[in-house]
Amino acid sequence: MKKGDICLVDLKIQSGHEQGGARPAILISDTETNIAIVIPLTSNLNALKFIYTLAILPDKQNNLDKESVALIFHIKSIDRVRILKTIGKIDKNSQNKIDKILKNMLKI
Repeated sequence: MKKGDICLVDLKIQSGHEQGGARPAILISDTETNIAIVIPLTSNLNALKFIYTLAILPDKQNNLDKESVALIFHIKSIDRVRILKTIGKIDKNSQNKIDKILKNMLKI
């Protein structure tokens, strides 16, 4: 797995406003500790009203079936066993935008 891969992940355990269930997520890091860091996606386009989000349109490269929103502010660390499969990859332009938003959000 590589940065920018879109994976189907199992986020069944959640609390409050956290994203849950089986859903696509963008991989941002696959660590050597069997922990992956992901950005969950939602098909709820109303989420674009929040800061630190990005619209992702479906295409042949990412294999999404709906317009989606990357919930960058919901960055999440998960065990690799929660990654069910890789379904596609985001484009370079979207990856660059995500990197910029992450740097701004994390103040790095």
